[in-house]
Amino acid sequence: MINPQHEALKKFSYQINYAIINYIPHQLRVDDYNNIVIGGLGGSGIGGRIVKSLFAKKLPIPLECIADYTLPAFVNEKTLVILASYSGNTEETLTMYQEAKKRGSKILTLSTGGKLKEHALADGHYFLQIEGGFQPRMALGFSLSFLIQIIAELIEQNITPELQELVSEFAETGPFEARAKMIFDNIKSKVNSKFVVLSDGNMEPVAIRFAQQVQENAKHECFQNVLPEMNHNVIESYYGTLNTVFFFLDSQQNDKITSRFDFLTGLLEVENHKIVHLPIDEFNVKSVFEIIYTLDWVSMLIADHLRVDSLNVPNITSLKEFLDHSN
Repeated sequence: MINPQHEALKKFSYQINYAIINYIPHQLRVDDYNNIVIGGLGGSGIGGRIVKSLFAKKLPIPLECIADYTLPAFVNEKTLVILASYSGNTEETLTMYQEAKKRGSKILTLSTGGKLKEHALADGHYFLQIEGGFQPRMALGFSLSFLIQIIAELIEQNITPELQELVSEFAETGPFEARAKMIFDNIKSKVNSKFVVLSDGNMEPVAIRFAQQVQENAKHECFQNVLPEMNHNVIESYYGTLNTVFFFLDSQQNDKITSRFDFLTGLLEVENHKIVHLPIDEFNVKSVFEIIYTLDWVSMLIADHLRVDSLNVPNITSLKEFLDHSN
């Protein structure tokens, strides 16, 4: 039987191409704003974190990512607010929309429909249409590619050629599935252990994404910590033999942080801990897309091995039903 999650992953190239074809220029410039806020949760929110990291050295104004009901006090008419919700009905995102509207912010939205689309079109705000039929966590190609184009246009960068190259690269999924299998085979004997993903600041969103995918797809514990901060606290819990598999994500943009990864390798190898190094050649859009896609496949292999239902999320569904009854 065909696994629908596998089929969704195989459409990553299609999602990127869809976002290129269906992108609508907003004709805004970054100089017109004091700050940017990207709001969204779960699979719809991680794209904002990734974009923030990718454009950190290019954006001349602050960009904050919010995954909550409320917007920061600084949000006003000089704030560009970008809201993403795959369903268009995420209650936290809808609350942020109403707050941004009251404060007079410029609002850009993207979703498959729902109330977010209804509000945006009724109020005359910018809206990008995402294709439906996917789980939100399996639709990152749509939202991330749209968000990259939104931010690139703000700073007058033509990002389309880079995205078009990715469409061609991800059209053949075999190499990524093969690399994912190599990673999985390396941890297969320890797959029932707790997973911990350690990253530098640049790769933090990728670490969060991988943890989220393992949690939702494989129903398995996966946590993440960031260097150098974890060297000032979490490292003190690394004594003796831990029932943990460690994944290292280093963008290699800072030699001092890379040396900290070297130290942690030596520290953990003393007790023969399983460490999976996930190097990237260069920190850019291409490499980030590649590692995210590879790790998405790893999460699916873990789910398949554990024989869990990677498609359905009963606990999340129960929570949403609880919240609906509480409102």
